[in-house]
Amino acid sequence: MKKIFRALLKIFGFGIPISLILVSTYLFLPEYYESFDNKIRDLFFKYRGYVKPKNKIVIVDIDEKSLDYFGQYPWDRTILASIIQKLTEAGAGVIGLDIMFPEEDRTSPYKFAKKFGLEGEFPDNDKIFAYIVSKTPTILGYTFNLDAKEFVERDTPLLPATFIEEGLNESNDFMIKANDVILNIPTIQDSAYSSGFFNNTPDSTGTIRAVPLVIKYDDEVFPSLAFEIVRAISGVDEVRIIYNINGIEGIAYGDKFIPTDRYGRLYLNYRGPGFTFKYISAVDIYKNEFDPEDIRNSVVIIGASASGLYDIRAIPFDNRYPGVEVHASVIDNLLTGDFLSKPAWVEGFDIVFIVAIVFGVTTLFVLLPANLVLVLLPFIAFGISHFIYYYLFEEGIMINTLFPFLALLLTKIVLTIVNLFFEQKQKKLIKSKFAAKVSPAVMEDLIKHGDSGVMVGHEREITVMFSDVRNFTNISESMPSAKVLIEFLNEYMNPMAEIITKHGGTIDKFIGDAIMAYWNAPLDIEDHPNKAVTATLEQLHACIPLNERIKKDPRFTNTVKMAERMGVEPIEIGLGLNTGVAVVGEMGSKGRSDYTAIGDPVNLGARLESLCKYYNSKCNISNFTKERLDESRYIFRFLDLVTVKGKTEPIEIWQVHDFVDGFEGRYLFSVSKERIMEELDIYHKAIKLYRDSKFQEALKIFEELESWKDKTNKNIYKIYIERCQHYIENPPENFDGVFRHTTKG
Repeated sequence: MKKIFRALLKIFGFGIPISLILVSTYLFLPEYYESFDNKIRDLFFKYRGYVKPKNKIVIVDIDEKSLDYFGQYPWDRTILASIIQKLTEAGAGVIGLDIMFPEEDRTSPYKFAKKFGLEGEFPDNDKIFAYIVSKTPTILGYTFNLDAKEFVERDTPLLPATFIEEGLNESNDFMIKANDVILNIPTIQDSAYSSGFFNNTPDSTGTIRAVPLVIKYDDEVFPSLAFEIVRAISGVDEVRIIYNINGIEGIAYGDKFIPTDRYGRLYLNYRGPGFTFKYISAVDIYKNEFDPEDIRNSVVIIGASASGLYDIRAIPFDNRYPGVEVHASVIDNLLTGDFLSKPAWVEGFDIVFIVAIVFGVTTLFVLLPANLVLVLLPFIAFGISHFIYYYLFEEGIMINTLFPFLALLLTKIVLTIVNLFFEQKQKKLIKSKFAAKVSPAVMEDLIKHGDSGVMVGHEREITVMFSDVRNFTNISESMPSAKVLIEFLNEYMNPMAEIITKHGGTIDKFIGDAIMAYWNAPLDIEDHPNKAVTATLEQLHACIPLNERIKKDPRFTNTVKMAERMGVEPIEIGLGLNTGVAVVGEMGSKGRSDYTAIGDPVNLGARLESLCKYYNSKCNISNFTKERLDESRYIFRFLDLVTVKGKTEPIEIWQVHDFVDGFEGRYLFSVSKERIMEELDIYHKAIKLYRDSKFQEALKIFEELESWKDKTNKNIYKIYIERCQHYIENPPENFDGVFRHTTKG
């Protein structure tokens, strides 16, 4: 019961403050994160990719081809009149104009004659165009001046439908309002059946993600061009704007309901990048060079994609998206009903989702080993992505895309830091017990030589050894108490220390679960490289009976179970050895000093140990150590020629598998001696091919070795397979076989 209570205390102790931080930011600082939310949602659009428009919508395009044929825009309006006439004859259901005519046609013969006082009747292009508009299913476009600060009273376009506002009051009146309007000239404006504005409202990043369906001017509601086209198709003559306490809830017409944001804007479910819809060049319509079947019973929008006409927009898919296609997207969304929305309940859902992720991940960190949780986190992130994707494109619901991932990341960071803090705290407790330990040889030397200067810092060749317990974080987390953890480490440290000192080594320090030791200081140790490697291999052999004892010890039951789940032994260690000239002696402050060794050889020894995990080896040595060994006593595997971080000269890294004759009748590997020698012989041939730049030949051998079920190294072949594949695809110049490690591990 106490264990459950402690777990719950940790879960709520971490989950509540993290949730409060995230939820407070979500509720009170939307201006700081909305752009990130939108950018992530843009990635979902790009991942989904193109989807075919659901309705027959055609864009008659004033493109570069048309400009080349007719000349610069604006054109003689009889050209557009002819295009509209031909579209009508081809059976267009409705024609929307994403262009407007605020001034008289400057090319009209009537205007020319009037200017110069010529007598007689001259054609009036505007009247001709207006006549064609009046006889065809054409809906005009116009624009509101949303930047006007002061109200300007002007005539307003006539509407064939009634717009009713339900539930409107002063506190929820968030509809976009305009103080000025720019219409077509009266001759044209009054000739059309209807019209709609084509204003679009980009967000703070200049991207059009939502468009207004209605705008209020002079206390009247006016529809957008796209919405008016859809309303005209539906034949409904009454539109209701539904308000709730937050603003506009949606727009209803006939049996349809369109959910909008509080301002009356529709979130668009774009079909794809620019030119997703059917485009026909305006000049092709004019010259009758088109298939009438493309036009029959379709919604046609006349607009411009030519770059010189400045109707290019940014959308989630595309930074150069023709503005006319925004209207096409709105129409397709409205007719299909698969637009996006953010209902009032989404805010509450987002909060619940955030809190659920925080508490879920916190629970995993409390109940499971940290390394296992880190493995699970990418799968959790994938699940969150799939959930958001499903609701966005299958249900049309815009769940917040930033905060679920932020919740996952922040919880992971906080709990990782907390785990590291407790891990370091545990290691300090362990260090306080073992830091005072020195080898008997050091003590004897001090007693023997007194103040002869042996403790004074000086250069000396040593063989340094570093060892570290694998999965120590998991081990510490599996322990029921710090006391048991210390007892566990004592079980490990004592036999290791005995082996090191038995072979003449000096234990420099215990750093939590790590051991640093060296040979040939402060006393001369004959043949110290061989003694160091012998001690190292005996430590690995000592872990075998040690693990058997641990498995039978009831104090360590949790650790044994954890190891079984991970498929490892309770204690697995990695060791690194290097030989070189270091500085040894008494170092530190007055009253707080210690005999130790420092220098590049020591640093290299530590780095060799840290690379054990990368190479899946248990004992790594440098070529400086290997050159001093009796090679007939050991089984070696060449691992790599590398430069480590901070160094330019390459070193050879070798793995020592075991003694040639084993130890106490056993080997560290599970296969026969003959089998491993066969494997190593094949492997070293592949290494030679690799270093000779014969990557294709080497790759075949590495792949064969990787397929062996009883191979004695689980990582090394994968490493060289990846390198060979890389160099085959990207042949190197002057290949020297050196791999450059940019990190310490």
